[in-house]
Amino acid sequence: MILELEQDNLQEIVKDNKNVVVQYSASWCGNCRIMKPKFKKEAQTNDDVTFVLVDAEKFPESRSLANVDNLPTFAAFVNGSLKNQVQTNKYDVLKILINEVASN
Repeated sequence: MILELEQDNLQEIVKDNKNVVVQYSASWCGNCRIMKPKFKKEAQTNDDVTFVLVDAEKFPESRSLANVDNLPTFAAFVNGSLKNQVQTNKYDVLKILINEVASN
């Protein structure tokens, strides 16, 4: 499942779902646009993980759940807690993060 955040409620989504992977991005971020289709592809093949797209500029409260100081940042949450995060534009690195969550 993939969700695109429309309000600043990521904390609620993380609390309500066991495994969550978030892509923090911004409309001006070229690397974010490159990674978005890859992120969506992973959402189609990982049924036990909730994937969430977050505009880091529009939703500061949601951004504060991870240490976002560069974009794109990908964060993995398990049972409501931040498990790991990476700042990358490399698909292989994203896959490793997703596998950490999907194996729970």
